[in-house]
Amino acid sequence: MAAFDDEPKKKKAPVHEIGQDLSRLSAGELQERIGQLTAEIARLEAELAAKGHTKAAAEALFRRG
Repeated sequence: MAAFDDEPKKKKAPVHEIGQDLSRLSAGELQERIGQLTAEIARLEAELAAKGHTKAAAEALFRRG
């Protein structure tokens, strides 16, 4: 197992938890979290929009009949 001991350890990206204590985070870490959360909000909004388009298409299909 010596071959595995020489490999550098990968740092896990910090996970933001809603309501966690932010006082220990640096300004840079806070900016990084804001970027991550902004990207996640955009991803959620895109999924919501896709679901809205699917629902509208289904409703339009059933209205025709």
